[in-house]
Amino acid sequence: MTPDYEAQLRAASLRVTRPRLAVLTALHENPHVDTDTVIQLVRAGHPAVSHQAVYDVLRALTEVGIVRRIQPAGATARYETRVGDNHHHIVCRSCGAIADVECAVGHAPCLTASDNHGFVVDEAEVVYWGTCPDCAAASISH
Repeated sequence: MTPDYEAQLRAASLRVTRPRLAVLTALHENPHVDTDTVIQLVRAGHPAVSHQAVYDVLRALTEVGIVRRIQPAGATARYETRVGDNHHHIVCRSCGAIADVECAVGHAPCLTASDNHGFVVDEAEVVYWGTCPDCAAASISH
């Protein structure tokens, strides 16, 4: 089921524009892609959309919480439309593939800090690192 992007944009007080709809569609269909990939995907269907327009759209959508920007250590920033559920990610050390991982335990924020130092915790960011099945299989065959 495709989300109602127009309603999401309006609810965030953003104008509905073709570049915004194109970016949201690209991210929905291709989660965890970097900015260059978003630009390629958007321009495949809308060649007149500039690089700067895509950068501006990603920034605006991230600021209002429609899009989530993730940046695992040592990796380029990636974007996804799955927001608000505090899920985590697993990253392949070899090829950089990223997959979603549900919360480790219980309800959001998923983890209870051993000492929260008085903070009110509302989000936990966990990144699991390893080797994806394709890279693991490739290393065995070599």
